[in-house]
Formats: sequence, C-alpha cells, structure tokens
Amino acid sequence: MKQIWITVFVTMLTISAFSQSEPLWLRYSVLSPDGKTILFNYKGDIYSVASVGGNAVPLTISESYEFSPVWSKDGKSIAFASDRYGNFDVFVMPSSGGEAKRLTFNSGSETPTSFTADNKAVLFSAYRKDLVTNAQFSISMMSELNSVPVSGGKVTQVLTTPALNATLNKSGDKIIYDDLKGYEKLWRKHHTSSVTHDIWVYDLKAKTYTQLSHFICEDRNPVFDSNDNDFYYLSEQSGSFNVVKSSLSDPSKNMALTHFTKNPVRFLTCAADNTLCFGYNGEVYTMKPGGEPQKVKITIANDGRTPVAQNVPVNEKFTEAKLSPNGKEFAYIFRGEIFVSSIDGGITKRITNTPWQEWSVSFSPDGRTLVYAAKKDNNWNIYTSAITRKEEPYFYLSTVLKEEPVIATEAEEYQPAFSPDGKEVAYLENRVVLKVVNLASKQSRTIMSADKNYSYADGDQYYKWSPDGKWFAVQFGYPERVQAPEVGIVAADGKSEIHNLTLSGYDDFAPKWVMDGKVLIWGSDREGTRQQSGSSVSGNVYAMFFAKETYDRFNLTKEEFALLKETEDKDKKEKKEAEEKAKSTDRKAKTAPEVKAEKDSLKKEIVIDWENLTDRKKRLTPYTSPGSDWVLSKDGEKLYFLT
Repeated sequence: MKQIWITVFVTMLTISAFSQSEPLWLRYSVLSPDGKTILFNYKGDIYSVASVGGNAVPLTISESYEFSPVWSKDGKSIAFASDRYGNFDVFVMPSSGGEAKRLTFNSGSETPTSFTADNKAVLFSAYRKDLVTNAQFSISMMSELNSVPVSGGKVTQVLTTPALNATLNKSGDKIIYDDLKGYEKLWRKHHTSSVTHDIWVYDLKAKTYTQLSHFICEDRNPVFDSNDNDFYYLSEQSGSFNVVKSSLSDPSKNMALTHFTKNPVRFLTCAADNTLCFGYNGEVYTMKPGGEPQKVKITIANDGRTPVAQNVPVNEKFTEAKLSPNGKEFAYIFRGEIFVSSIDGGITKRITNTPWQEWSVSFSPDGRTLVYAAKKDNNWNIYTSAITRKEEPYFYLSTVLKEEPVIATEAEEYQPAFSPDGKEVAYLENRVVLKVVNLASKQSRTIMSADKNYSYADGDQYYKWSPDGKWFAVQFGYPERVQAPEVGIVAADGKSEIHNLTLSGYDDFAPKWVMDGKVLIWGSDREGTRQQSGSSVSGNVYAMFFAKETYDRFNLTKEEFALLKETEDKDKKEKKEAEEKAKSTDRKAKTAPEVKAEKDSLKKEIVIDWENLTDRKKRLTPYTSPGSDWVLSKDGEKLYFLT
C-alpha cells in the first residue's frame, strides 16, 4: 500500500516570553539536602527553583523527555532519567547546571531513585537480568534495584526483588523502599487488593528484609528522617494519599501529617533538616517539622522555543484502522483524530478536529456512517458521523458530514459496533457492561452484566456481533475467576444467560464468527507451550461447529470432499441454467424493493444445535503457534493468522 502523506497542523501551547504565574502539573518535585532548592519536571524538562518560591530556570533543554531527578547527598550533583537515546537511561550532571553524562546504556528503561551515602554511585530501578540463584521468575514487570558508579562503569545488582522509590539512610547501611507484588497502574487511586504496595527496609550489613507496613491500602514512596530511625511515606489509609510518619523501632505506630481529601499527595522527599517536599494537585508544597503544608509559588520564564505549529506526515503510528464494507476506503486514528483515506492512499479526508480524543472507529454496514467513541467534556460517549449528500458515496470525497450523539450519559461509553443491519449499536458501559442501543427508539438494553468481566485497561474487552445480528460472541469471566477468560455466546435481545462454549479453565479469547456464522473460532492456551513458571507462551486456534452437518463436512477426507464438491457444482450449474431459462421467458424487470426482498431472503438465521454442541469442537492448528489474530476462509479450507 502506498504511504499516506498529509499535513496535520498541530496547535501547540506557546509559552509566554514573560513569567507566567503558578503553572500547573509540576511533577517529580525533589528537595535538596540543604532544603534551599527544589527540582521538578515540567513539560519534559527539569527545572530548578528556590524552596521559598520564585522564578524557575531549566536545567535541561532538549526535545527528549527528562524526569525523576534525585540529589546527591552533598547537593553538588543530580541524576535523572532521559530518553534522548531512545529509551530511558540514567544521566548525571552538576546541580547548578552543565553537561549531562550518560551512565547506563541498556536497551530497557532505567529510573534513578537515590545516590549512595558516599555519592559515588546512583541507585536505579530497571529490568535487566536476574541472578541465576534468584528464585523469582524473571518478567519485565518485576524490576530489580541496581547501582552504577557516578564516574561511569559496570552496573551492580543491589536487590533482585523490585524496590521502587528506594532511598538510603544517612549512614548508608539501610535501604527503604516500597515493593511490587503484581500488576496495577502506578497512578491508580483508592486501590485495595492483595497486590497493594507496602514499605520495606533492607539491612545491607545483615542482608535482611523487614516489612514495615501491613495495610490493605497503598503505602509508597518512603524517605528517612535525619535520625535514621523515623521515616515518612505516602499512604491511602485515610482514603487518599497523605504523608504519614512512622519509625523502624515501632512501625506499627504511625501518624498522619497531612489531611488532604480531594487529590492524592505525590513525590515525597525530605531535606537534612526534615523539611518535607511533595506534590499536590499539580503544584509543589513544603512542610517544616511540626508545621502545616505551604504551597511554593513558582513562576516559569521561557523564551517561547515551542513552535506554534508543526507539520506532521501521517504515514505511520496509526493506533487503529478499519476497512469499509465496499473495500475502497479505510478509517483510522492518528493522534486521537479520525481520518479516512482511499485504499490507494491518494486522497484523505479528516473527519474530526477536536481538542479531545476519538477512539474505536468503525463503519456502518452501508459504509455511509462512522461510529466511534469520543472523550468530550472529559467523558467517553458514542457518536456517529454520516455522509449527508446522496451523490457522495465515499468519506474521502465527502463535503458535508453530520455528527450526532448515539449515547451520551454520565457513564463511560465506548468500543461501539454497528449491528449487521445497521439499526443498532453495541457498546461497553463503564468498561465491562455490554449494551445495545436502538438507533430509532434510543432505548438501551443490557446484554452482559458487569460481574462477567474485569477490566485492566481501555480496550481490553471483546465482543462480536453474529452475521444475523441475533447473537454476540463474547470473552467473559466469572466473579471468582477474572483471569483465564472463557468464550461464549449470548443472545442479542438481552434475554438469555451466556452459553459457555469452552468450559476449559484456561485462557480462551478473541472469538470470531466464520463460514457465515456456522462456525465460531477462538484462541486458547489450553494445549500451548508453557514456561517453567507455568505461564503460557503460545496457543492454538479452535473451532466449534453449530450444526452436525457442518462438522461432518469439515471432517471429510480430501477425496470425500472432492466428490461432494463435484456433485454440488453440478447441481449449481443445473440450477443456474434453469434460472436463466426462466428469466428468458419473463422479461419483466424487478423493482428495487423486490431485489432487496430477494437478497434479504438469502440471509439465513444462524441455527444452533445445542445437543452435543461442545463435542463438535476441533483444534485447527496441528502445532503450537503464537497467533495473535486469525481468520478462517469462507469455505473453511484455509486458516490465516498473525504471528
């Protein structure tokens, strides 16, 4: 396919050449050991400002992204992470500004957390390589704690277990950190589960671990007090992240030092005099021992180096793409906007031009309407954009489009899909509830309730309309087992329970209707290869046949199928000749309604023979394959899949 080249004008926020008061979203704030200077991340660069407030100056100025600055114990140097070479590496530079020196060169991402007590090395979190003696199975989510000399050189692994936000005490013999037990978004609020973070301390001399917090909520970002016994950390014990004080001598006792309720406290650091610094609601605060939080008034002066407009070629990095029913154009998402291009890439039409994000676009059956989700006014809703002029058959040549809301409530609605007849739209409500809205009546009905799935991220749910619009193929789970989803079908009228087709207890996923809805195929790791830990690394494609006749036909030998095909072709030829003869004697042209009625009569409703249905299952791949997507040819003779 030809590359698509169009110019997108991206309006950028031009920073005034004059000081702007109180900028928001200052992140990764960190207070210097002497308590006089604060570093923070703003729009991808690291800035420095006096702890009493004032005008901030940039320490880094580049097109790359810099974040997570940390101070050396003597305040003379800082370390930070930067992706100026493609992935995040650790860099070190003078705290007053100057040339940055690269310390790490691994292809993974590394984030500095602290200098050692003698300022000769930097601690950083990264997923690199476990020791052969480590019992924990190596996966990319579970990082290790490492150190690298400030002068450059060999990286040393300090801890084989994840140690986030790790910092050293003044004596340099203990590391305090928060752990990582399982997957969860780091910025999630109000999380309570068995994998919430806890505070730990590691004694470098005794080589022992001690758990300091045992709450069901999140406890993170610990820092030592100057006495090397007390420590401060962020906890959601009160319902929102606040600063809490405890001690190594009696960690069961703690005291909340802040009492914010609306937003979480982030990025906690401590100076040598025990002045605390943290972020709240996009701004920076300090708090003296025994005092109250004080907002640091910060201004930023910038020379306006950010361009007003940027020309961007649209030829890669599409986040999704859908082919039209007629196969002559395709819709895709680029930078959160919808575009439609002719299939040869010669002509492109921009469909949306909004400050919010559009997502999950698809065509109506007649190809004249697009349905998609848009995060308008900070809420996901479903919209359509339709061609209004009858003489314009394609979006890429259209001149007038009409956008209308399909469903817009206080709930989050996205991942829409037209029914095969184009009269209804299915969608997800609040991530996991499958619903259908009738476009004429505007009434919605529930197909699959919230207890059948658990969502980790946008777009991780799955469903497919059947060709006749009577059923949905779904991937679902049970409340007691959100992992290892099953594959099933559920009636589109919302009046039936889910019929579990797999009943395996393994991962069954991504079902698709094939052969005009007579067969359902899906992926499963049931017979796939497994790692030493038991996790699957590959799977197979399976099929279930809704009728015994289809199943028997699929199982014919090559010779049996050839004979059957010969008979069928002969019957078709005789039938066609009879139809041609009938047409020659009846020259009356059929009206458009008659043609439509004839086509509709050919659309067959899917008939499911429930008796012994699960016995009519067949593994289509004779070997284990890491397929990520698959489709069966219409005649059922070839299986195509991506690896």
